[in-house]
Amino acid sequence: MKRTKKDRQRLLQETIEKNPFITDETLAKEFSVSVQTIRLDRMELSIPELRERIKDVAQKQLDDVKALSIEEVIGEIIDLELDKSAISILDIKEEHVFSRNKIARGHHLFAQANSLAVAIINDELALTAKATIRFTRQVTVNERVIAKAKVVKLDKDRTVVEVNSFVENEPVFSGEFVMFRS
Repeated sequence: MKRTKKDRQRLLQETIEKNPFITDETLAKEFSVSVQTIRLDRMELSIPELRERIKDVAQKQLDDVKALSIEEVIGEIIDLELDKSAISILDIKEEHVFSRNKIARGHHLFAQANSLAVAIINDELALTAKATIRFTRQVTVNERVIAKAKVVKLDKDRTVVEVNSFVENEPVFSGEFVMFRS
């Protein structure tokens, strides 16, 4: 069934509103059109490119981080509900990988997850007391890692945060962080 341009653009707008982090390439596949068509549709609808959408969403969220400065966060926080949930994005670049095989160094995935676990804490002080982590697949250069954190237990001085990281919905890392709070 072929959609009209008007229908496609309406669905495109709805899709981007639901997931502002979706790429033009993914949209092109989803709508069975060229990337150029998606870009033209976005321009007609005044929808900014992905990088601008990420910055816009991040800007709205960043004022809430209490336990660390924004420069200390590894990746870009794109959603944050203190003491509940958070999401960050890390684009794996050359500086994150081993030069011989282009596989990301594990400490970058850990750092993204750990800093997200700190950022989610609604307190001036949050420190990692214990972390249980698991890498489930290698991440390579030019892949985007999306980390999702969720508070699973909240006590007066300890909080347990579960973090799961994905590349295109495929799990690549998981961790449970026991966080000390003041």
